[in-house]
Amino acid sequence: MGKTIIISNRLPVQLQISNGDITAIPSVGGLATGMKSVHSGSDSVWIGWSGLTDEEIPEELVPKIDKALAKHGSSKVNLTTEEVEGFYFGFSNRTIWPLFHYFLEYSEFELDSWNIYKTVNQKFADAILEKADDDDIVWVHDYQLMLVPQMVREKRPNISIGFFLHIPFPSFEIFRTLPWREEILQGLLGSDLIGFHIYDYERHFLSSVRRLLGLEVSFNEIYLDNRVIKVDSFPMGIDYKKFSEAAQEHYQKPASKQSELQQRLNTHKKSDPEAKFFLSIDRLDYSKGIAKRLYAFEYFLSKYPQYKEKVRLIILAVPSRSNVPQYQLLKKEIDELVGRINGEFSTVNWTPIWYFYRSMPFENLIDLYTSSDIAWLTPLRDGMNLVAKEYIATRTDKTGVLILSEMAGSANEMNEALLINPNNFEQIADALYEAINMPREEQQSRNELLQNRLERYNVEKWANSFMNSLKAQKERDSENISKRLTDNRLSSILEDYSKAKKRLLFLDYDGTLAGFHNDPQKAGPDEELYELLDTLSNQPGTDVYLISGRDKETFTKWFLPKKYNMIVEHGVWISTGGEDFHLLENVKNDWMVKIRPVLESFVDRTPGSFIEEKNYSLAWHYRKTDPDFGSLRATELSEVLTSLIGTDDLSVLNGNKVMEVKSSNVNKGRASVRILGEDDYDFVFAIGDDWTDEFMFQELPESTVTVKVSRQKTHAKYYVENTQKVRELLGRFAKLK
Repeated sequence: MGKTIIISNRLPVQLQISNGDITAIPSVGGLATGMKSVHSGSDSVWIGWSGLTDEEIPEELVPKIDKALAKHGSSKVNLTTEEVEGFYFGFSNRTIWPLFHYFLEYSEFELDSWNIYKTVNQKFADAILEKADDDDIVWVHDYQLMLVPQMVREKRPNISIGFFLHIPFPSFEIFRTLPWREEILQGLLGSDLIGFHIYDYERHFLSSVRRLLGLEVSFNEIYLDNRVIKVDSFPMGIDYKKFSEAAQEHYQKPASKQSELQQRLNTHKKSDPEAKFFLSIDRLDYSKGIAKRLYAFEYFLSKYPQYKEKVRLIILAVPSRSNVPQYQLLKKEIDELVGRINGEFSTVNWTPIWYFYRSMPFENLIDLYTSSDIAWLTPLRDGMNLVAKEYIATRTDKTGVLILSEMAGSANEMNEALLINPNNFEQIADALYEAINMPREEQQSRNELLQNRLERYNVEKWANSFMNSLKAQKERDSENISKRLTDNRLSSILEDYSKAKKRLLFLDYDGTLAGFHNDPQKAGPDEELYELLDTLSNQPGTDVYLISGRDKETFTKWFLPKKYNMIVEHGVWISTGGEDFHLLENVKNDWMVKIRPVLESFVDRTPGSFIEEKNYSLAWHYRKTDPDFGSLRATELSEVLTSLIGTDDLSVLNGNKVMEVKSSNVNKGRASVRILGEDDYDFVFAIGDDWTDEFMFQELPESTVTVKVSRQKTHAKYYVENTQKVRELLGRFAKLK
């Protein structure tokens, strides 16, 4: 087993330059804490930016920095001031951050920032490649590095790569506004496993992949070339033990050892034991909804005036990105709001809002968590919100009420909290009233459930769950590769092909010999395909059959002059040696007048879909429709048709973006077995890409070489990735005699 390479925008250590020397101090952030179990020992390295630009680092200190970082299992990526400005403050925080948090009006789409983002992502990828071997595991973190997985994949196709997004992934309608949306998706799809906090973000991502890239998505798996990419949700936890034990120690401190903040809190508590503290802790960010929370507090005091002088809102706003204009305006708005509300409602003995604009040490955070009766956290959009979990972890006597925005990722796990819409002031005011008056027993009942869950699924469990899933994906990938038609396996097949005296080849057309097209009539054969089929058909002792769901008129136009053997409409018609098509099966088509109006009604209701009428079947195509809407309509149509056809000896075939109704006694398996019985073949080969070809794979003898085009579940023995690989494979056959 190789080493683990963790990569994030910032390293889990802080560098301090003092008197010409360097000191590296470990960070105490959530990610650094959570990755302890993954980033340990000599078999792990963490790559990231040191926090110092190239211009800030004296040349003589570079070796010392590398040495200081190496002691903490870390390695730095060098960034210039211009790169930090364009990559971090620019594209990451002025484009991706607002867009992914649904603040479209704040998103800037600057080409220069995008180009720097690409350049810096390549720097991070190169830093990985410098240290990576094929058996290593790479875990890439967050929105600043979304192009890195594919950049690494291009140079190390067999390495195992995981990516985790720590912020929301927006809905398709928001994400599609990004000019470089395809590049971002392709960058992420270099991963083997892509993780999100909650299922909603996962669902939005899969929807964008389907709609923008047109890739095949099955449940939470994406099929891309010769890989299967898994997408899953892993809600991030906290270091529960750290917060719980800190709270217990806090309560055991004698008054003389308590912090100045705690003593002040105690004084106010004693002055009115019935008074309630509301606690609000956030980074100063527009996504956190601090301004709306202040307006809601003002509304609460107006609606429930009996609580004036009985409640106090403590706001801790941690400075963030103070050089970004929107953040400067936000601070100004909050400063003014706090001043206005305090000016309007304050009395000689009471100030409704205590406002702190600063970072606080861990000890003071515990003071606030343990002293506050109600935690009030109402972000407008938040990837997770760990403050909510930290507050619950510190409530050692299980009292306290959490009011939480349903727009926070953590709301999915914390249903026992009072969940509110941060835009609904009426609901918020009522929730505050309910929290103030909630019986102690109910508080304890709710918090006990929350604490048990948070203790069980802590941050270490989160990290290990992701890593175990990534390793399982790699092992599963190895199992899938066991069916891949590799050169070693192909050499054995070619040897059997060469020795055989009588060969039989069944070749599907759409998705196998030729790619798909929105208009099926435009997916005709090219000269390369004609040459390949000519060579195979003219080989001594070789019978080649094109076997397709296509109508006989199309194949007559494309292939009859070539005198190829053809079976069309899934086994209804056959043509051999250039003769006209004749029926291979006796089938009826009187049912079509009953089914066609049903399909027409679905065409009317599904823009982009159309009906293809064949002699003995009807096909409803939905390749040009919205992928999600088309799949929804296909499911609905399948249910309608299944109930409608009853005992009419008809079946419904679900192909690649097409649904076909045909006679039940006709399929490619039945047709291929019938041809097989007409001669004594000692080599049989069948290849196809969708469910209609599975009949061949199942019905033909075990000795048949069966090949699926794509890595989807199949009865075939082997698979190849795409139509190009199919042609390469058949080209190898064509070179033999």
